Amino acid sequence: MRAYHLESPGSVDGLVVRKAPNPKPGLREVAVRIRATSLNFRDLMILNNAYFQPVTPGVIPLSDGAGEVVALGEGASRFKVGDRVAATFHPKWIAGRITHEHLASRFAPGEHVGAGRDGLLTDYKVLNEEALVAIPPHLSFEEAATLPCAAVTAWSALTAPRQLAPGETVLTLGTGGVSIFALQLAKAFGARVIATTSSDEKATRLGELGADVVINYRTTPDWEREVRSATDGRGVDCVVEVGGAGTLARSLACAGPECQVSLIGVLAGKGGSFDMTALQRGLVSLRRIGVGSRQDFELMNRAITHQKLRPVIDRVFPFEDAKSAYRYLESQKHFGKVVVSHE
Repeated sequence: MRAYHLESPGSVDGLVVRKAPNPKPGLREVAVRIRATSLNFRDLMILNNAYFQPVTPGVIPLSDGAGEVVALGEGASRFKVGDRVAATFHPKWIAGRITHEHLASRFAPGEHVGAGRDGLLTDYKVLNEEALVAIPPHLSFEEAATLPCAAVTAWSALTAPRQLAPGETVLTLGTGGVSIFALQLAKAFGARVIATTSSDEKATRLGELGADVVINYRTTPDWEREVRSATDGRGVDCVVEVGGAGTLARSLACAGPECQVSLIGVLAGKGGSFDMTALQRGLVSLRRIGVGSRQDFELMNRAITHQKLRPVIDRVFPFEDAKSAYRYLESQKHFGKVVVSHE
């Protein structure tokens, strides 16, 4: 099999392709022929050695992928050969609330898939059967590969600790994977969506996906005022906050009574501050999202199947040109997900 290895974190030039024998599944494991993978912002952090966990030299990158089961290990019974599956982001978090044990495992050195231990930018991968889900039947492998991190994160932001209700208003920031999935899922819930973006071209595309109000934050830097105006001064019910400290103060200014602000990324930088009275005034809650459990993934897939929702893919790069996929994601020109095809 072929696999990319990050020999020297720091740049895309550190990615090297190696060949190795195909792995064989052990007890309760399955071997998956990976057909497609997708990139997340965390993968750029890992590539550039800016991740909050150590990166193992020579690690196979990427956490998100989909493929088909080609072999079963002893005792494996959840899937059969030929089943189409995707890997979960948290292999040991099956259902319910995340526990101390899950977090201890997640943050232990060497445990992060695609950083501390080998990920999915490879032809074949052996995984514990509990770390897989069946993918929606109407999706291609390329579409299914976009789901494990970005889509489940968006789902968690809209469904926990309380589920978004029809008629409520969601604020999304930008046009990355999480934000686009949040828009699509929020519309499936019957919610109203206000989205921000950096260009009129992207604004048009957001409108085509169902965004009710789109604000260009480059031409309207005080976009929080426009959000307030678009809600008749009430504010929004949910914020999918991917910008981090660089946008948090403005997001809080958009929050209505008992708004849930889901903290996801740091795309707008790590610096910045906000006024605590913004939380107290509207009984606003801040929640850090840790993607989600396997059960969250499975519930989301049921909704995606029922709604026939299709992920938004900007570009698909061939496996042989995976480095260009990294460069394209880093350019921030993408609208939706960037995918690598392993066909």
